[in-house]
Amino acid sequence: MLNNVPNIFKIPDLRKKILITLALVAVYRLGTHIPVPGINAQALAMLLAQMRGTVFGLYDIFVGGALSRASIFALGIMPYISASIIFQLLGAVFPYLEKLQRDEEGRKKINQYTRYATVLLAAIQASAISVYLEAQPPTAAGPIVAVGGVFFRILTIITMVAGTIFVMWLGEQITDKGIGNGISFIIFVGCLDTVPQDILRTFQLVRLGEISWFALLLIIIIIFGVYAGVVLITQAMRKIPVQYPKRIVGRKMYGGQSTYIPLRINTAGVIPIIFAQSLIVFPSTVATFIKANWLNAVQQLLAPGAWLYSLLYAGLIIFFTYFYTSVVFNPREMAENMQRYGGFIPGIRPGEKTAEFLDRSLSLLTFPGAIFLAIMALLPYYLMHIFKVPFYFGGTTLLIIVGVALDTIQQIEAHLVMRHYEGLLKGTKIRGRR
Repeated sequence: MLNNVPNIFKIPDLRKKILITLALVAVYRLGTHIPVPGINAQALAMLLAQMRGTVFGLYDIFVGGALSRASIFALGIMPYISASIIFQLLGAVFPYLEKLQRDEEGRKKINQYTRYATVLLAAIQASAISVYLEAQPPTAAGPIVAVGGVFFRILTIITMVAGTIFVMWLGEQITDKGIGNGISFIIFVGCLDTVPQDILRTFQLVRLGEISWFALLLIIIIIFGVYAGVVLITQAMRKIPVQYPKRIVGRKMYGGQSTYIPLRINTAGVIPIIFAQSLIVFPSTVATFIKANWLNAVQQLLAPGAWLYSLLYAGLIIFFTYFYTSVVFNPREMAENMQRYGGFIPGIRPGEKTAEFLDRSLSLLTFPGAIFLAIMALLPYYLMHIFKVPFYFGGTTLLIIVGVALDTIQQIEAHLVMRHYEGLLKGTKIRGRR
């Protein structure tokens, strides 16, 4: 692989795309360290350190620590992701939106609606954050908000909404002029935010004797094994063969080729874990606002490591895996499109029988994918408490890192092969998630 890396910089177009991507990522990382006026970043970091098990701690992971630093990019790209998921789910309910999703002009219109919804969601979240921070008591580092009031709220809302719009623009620029999917790449960069500190802290613990060299070797083996498993499951698919008959149109003959429908084991990606995690931390989030004994009891039952937490968390992930898979993949629509162009699965009758076959095949494939996602979600707690791994490893961040890395490598491979260069990885077939 290292021998083929110089080939990347021999292609002017690819070299330009990579440099643009790195420059835009540098701008994003710079913005995550510019604080919002009027907020004590040190006091806010102390507050969020006490709320790691709530939705605020989960949000801070996706924005690369920008929320705990009270930066202008504190909301990150998450309002845009939320708006995109909302319209994707609405498309399965409302026929008008479903019709728009089928053609290019309709998708442009939905993208415009998504941007408007992003601004609305960002404004709501920013206003809620400003009111919440203003109501917090002073911490050991002083008050979180220096001077509260209407002016502070308006300034915070304008700053955070503008930051979200700018991050959304950065993501679109990476998609158009850089390499990879810009929105995914920004989340990928955020997930890597704490990796250097985690590595440094681990070696400091080894140097101090709190972690033995044997334990460090065991941790490294576990990490490489988990990464290999995630790559394997992310790439795994079942290829359903499809045959298209020959057609004569005028004096030309069309069709007659064989292709396949790729059914992935993990069709839903990381969305089920995000949905399940948002619900599982909801009681803890409510308990920070409302002081009640019964809420504290529920919070203890749903604390990471409790049997109810593990059981409910895994059950929610499995449910959302099937639910989201049914949203993004419609077997009936796929069967109708195949029948319209004369395609068929060998041994299966076109139409309703094909839809039933695809639905049954996808349901069987989704089950191991759902179990895998549940294991990945529960992995961080068991690694930290049983194997004494001194940092958060696994869960949503690991799946995002692997998925985006595979997509980026796949695009670089395509550029290299198209210019008659050897790919980065010999003897492998790197595929993106889509």
